[in-house]
Amino acid sequence: MNKLLPLLLPLLSVLLGYSFALFLKPEAKKNLKLLLAFSGSFLLSLTVMHLLPEVYDTHNPKVGIFIMIGILFQIILEFFSKGAEHGHVHGHEKMFHIPWLLFTSLCIHALLEGFPVNHHHDLAWGIAIHHFPIAIILTTFFVNAQLSKTAIFLFMVTFAVMTPLGTLISDYMPVLNDYYTEITAIVIGILFHIASTIIFESSEGHKFNIAKVSMIIFGIVLAYIM
Repeated sequence: MNKLLPLLLPLLSVLLGYSFALFLKPEAKKNLKLLLAFSGSFLLSLTVMHLLPEVYDTHNPKVGIFIMIGILFQIILEFFSKGAEHGHVHGHEKMFHIPWLLFTSLCIHALLEGFPVNHHHDLAWGIAIHHFPIAIILTTFFVNAQLSKTAIFLFMVTFAVMTPLGTLISDYMPVLNDYYTEITAIVIGILFHIASTIIFESSEGHKFNIAKVSMIIFGIVLAYIM
């Protein structure tokens, strides 16, 4: 894969999702939930099939601990983001300024996601597919909350650049390579929590849904092929 593509994919996916929501104003929540189910399945499968075997292959006895730290860290972040990382945003109150707690937690989350991309370029596809529906949901939420167009634009552009920034930091700070296994294990924990939450939350009442199951299977097969 071209070295520039892993940087562009997460960036463009957020900007495309932002533009899609702003100009087309999608209202079909069912289709978004199916897209979320696919993105969660694809991201989880990439993590399990590619990232997880690599970190355990290092025989670092603390890998499991760092994965659990990642899960716990993501749970803490979601106290501030209210679950926006997996499309779980609510509220109809007007906003007069950028919600800074949501902004900060999402940026930290996106930044950390970018670290393993430097070594696993295919992960950029998973993150891009994951960020696209999230960008649509966030933009729609902010528009409905009557947040200013300038604030929405600044929020989404900053969110878009965080994952490529994480990849660049990993690439240009060799000292981080000494802790690559630990950092990747933390990111695995984060992705585990987010992807599994997306899969479980993407259906109403946890009922069997053939369309949802098909999208999940498609995500697994695509991740295996890659």
